[in-house]
Amino acid sequence: MGEHPSPGPAVAACAEAERIEELEPEAEERLPAAPEDHWKVLFDQFDPGNTGYISTGKFRSLLESHSSNLDPHKREVLLALADSHADGQICYQDFVNLMSNKRSNSFRQAILQGNRRLSSKALLEEKGLSLSQRLIRHVAYETLPREIDRKWYYDSYTCCPPPWFMLTITLLEVAFFLYNGVSLGQFVLQVTHPRYLKNSLVYHPQLRAQAWRYLTYIFMHAGIEHLGLNVVLQLLVGVPLEMVHGATRIGLVYVAGVVAVPGSLAVSVADMTAPVVGSSGGVYALVSAHLANIVMNWSGMKCQFKLLRMAVALICMSMEFGRAVWLRFHPSAYPPCPHPSFVAHLGGVAVGITLGVVVLRNYEQRLQDQSLWWIFVAMYTVFVLFAIFWNIFAYTLLDLKLPPPP
Repeated sequence: MGEHPSPGPAVAACAEAERIEELEPEAEERLPAAPEDHWKVLFDQFDPGNTGYISTGKFRSLLESHSSNLDPHKREVLLALADSHADGQICYQDFVNLMSNKRSNSFRQAILQGNRRLSSKALLEEKGLSLSQRLIRHVAYETLPREIDRKWYYDSYTCCPPPWFMLTITLLEVAFFLYNGVSLGQFVLQVTHPRYLKNSLVYHPQLRAQAWRYLTYIFMHAGIEHLGLNVVLQLLVGVPLEMVHGATRIGLVYVAGVVAVPGSLAVSVADMTAPVVGSSGGVYALVSAHLANIVMNWSGMKCQFKLLRMAVALICMSMEFGRAVWLRFHPSAYPPCPHPSFVAHLGGVAVGITLGVVVLRNYEQRLQDQSLWWIFVAMYTVFVLFAIFWNIFAYTLLDLKLPPPP
């Protein structure tokens, strides 16, 4: 029997993590690993007497021999979990569980921790923090429902890269709005200006063959009242989400809300004669995903005044949607073309509570390992393909009379 090694730093990390929070048990699932019969062959090599047990020392030797195939953090945590067996032995089932990662969410979180030591007290109890540290802590409590995730984010966030995606989009939207306002001599309800639709960025049903318009319409807003709410929500909700989940994931949700289901493609199917302007599709996708994540993890979310803030967010979104509906049916400034559609707002919610929720619920986990992710991606792809064929054939088959180009 091999000697029982002294516990390494990973033991403390794992033990601290388990004391911080008992995560809800998940259905056991096998992460990508070698088949179980392969582990049986390896186990028998270290258990020639068929006792059903091997020493932790032999297990360490086995891990060392396979170290080139294991992530260093993962190897350290596996060793720590092996060392936690007080009797110095590992049975066959524990061996298979360790080697195949057949563990609950707490096991995967322990792997993430590696040899990083976590404090046992909550982040809110930390004293003497600098302004930047308090900001990072605030973002963690705003977006993450589990204390162990909040601590990991707080320890690992470096602000490199910064939340460049949301800031860049916001600056571009403001710049285009100011330029357009100076050109038209109008900042409030710009959309009512007779020359508004002549801008080459606006999505217009008669010009739908110009593919760039399916994306560039986000830089055109109906007026300062439209731009103002979108900018506020992008900065207050989008920037913290990007700080936690990264530009790639948040950009994916935002662009998905802009281009397809809630955006220009959806309008081309549901409101075929109307133009589209504004970034509301992307904004509503992010905000809806965030609000849905709070509701689904209500007890774990520790942001202050969450009920009041949710109510304020919903009231603001409802007011903006009401403005869009009123404007759509208001007498047009450029008949026979109607004012811009409001369908983008509704679809933004659809993307947020599907793709968006999957993204926000899986902090530091691979989306491609989530079955719901692939289900929603498949649904999204089917809609996009349907909308493309609809745009090619439906207008002719329905003999729809479109407004003339601006």
